[in-house]
Amino acid sequence: MFKKYIHFIALAIIFTSCTQQNTKQITAINDYDLFLKTKKHESLDYAKKEIQFWKTKYEKAPNQVSYLQQLAIAHTLLFECNGTIEDLKNSEELLLVANERTRYKKVGLLHALSKNYSTQHRFKEALELLKIARSIGEKQRSTHKMLFDVYLELGDDLNAEMYLQKIKNEDDFDYLIRLSKWLDHKGNLTAAIRMMEKATKKAELINDTNLLLWSYSNLADFYGHAGNIEVSYQHYLKALTINPDYTYALRGIAWIVFSYENNPAEALRIIDAIALKKLTPDLLLLKADILAFQNNRGDVYIDQYFDLVANKKYGDMYNNYTAAIYVENTATLNKALEIAQQEIKNRATPQSYDLLAWVYHKKGDSKKALSIVQQYIENKTFEPSILYHMAEIYKANNLGKLAMNLKKELLESAFELGPLESEKIYQL
Repeated sequence: MFKKYIHFIALAIIFTSCTQQNTKQITAINDYDLFLKTKKHESLDYAKKEIQFWKTKYEKAPNQVSYLQQLAIAHTLLFECNGTIEDLKNSEELLLVANERTRYKKVGLLHALSKNYSTQHRFKEALELLKIARSIGEKQRSTHKMLFDVYLELGDDLNAEMYLQKIKNEDDFDYLIRLSKWLDHKGNLTAAIRMMEKATKKAELINDTNLLLWSYSNLADFYGHAGNIEVSYQHYLKALTINPDYTYALRGIAWIVFSYENNPAEALRIIDAIALKKLTPDLLLLKADILAFQNNRGDVYIDQYFDLVANKKYGDMYNNYTAAIYVENTATLNKALEIAQQEIKNRATPQSYDLLAWVYHKKGDSKKALSIVQQYIENKTFEPSILYHMAEIYKANNLGKLAMNLKKELLESAFELGPLESEKIYQL
């Protein structure tokens, strides 16, 4: 997903009042309860069958590299279903073997391994593979699309825009969704939604299930960011109608229930149902966050989070989450600093620099934090969580007017930030 929800837990928060009150009920349990209670997991079963099918074919004909690729795709599908990192790494290993056998000369295999690395947040390695694919010359348009994606992830806006122009075609679904992503990146959410709606119409016209699933869930995210919660909810339901196992949409509904309707108990019920199908480290932090909202301790889920990410196969995938926990404890600030510095090496984005600035602010060096904000973050991102950090850093540097200018914008992002973060906005 291009716009994925990222919400970092603040360990020391004691939430004393609910500042965001909504009188209109958006969700209805009857709308989504069936998707929570079903014991079938058709997507998971399909992925497992695919693995067995291609494994059998490969064992009978081990010289067929195409079978390796199909087996890798099946393992990726399984990872998307259950979130188990071993399946993503299995896919990587198979693709490495396939690329080595073909001496890194097959563009399709290069693309597949690049996508795998991107999922693991190994964007620099993904970029190197795409450069090889570009030099081969086949499937150039697909390569250019992926180069846009990776350059944007790396914070290289100049190259990202260049490749966006190379693939420009208003009739192409893939171009429209990337243009939508670019517009959102530049802070033009209205235009981003318009492009995403246009792309969705194309997906509906050709009735492509996968494209529709992707389109509805991304539109749901965008509508939520724009404050159109009811339409957001309806699009998550549309996605679930296509794929009842789609936990991303269920998670979106859980966030609406929690952040908009202030119903943490029901949100937790939804999340618990999700966890039975797909347990990921960030889901555990979301549970801890909701418990903090209820004035309960979520330490057990934070411990479970660290138990999961202790698996070295995750690599740097959850660096930002871990650093956001460390930064709230004076004793672990240096660990947070190490992660922030590593993230900048991985990809020098405004998000990475925000983490670095926030660590310095928490360490008491708000002047250095301000310098980082002014050089690497201002006018380069419009994510509410980052704008909040900027406002606090401005405030600490006696730049109250700048902080108040951001406060108004942040109050409009209360749904996206959530109740805990919103409470801190009011206190600016």
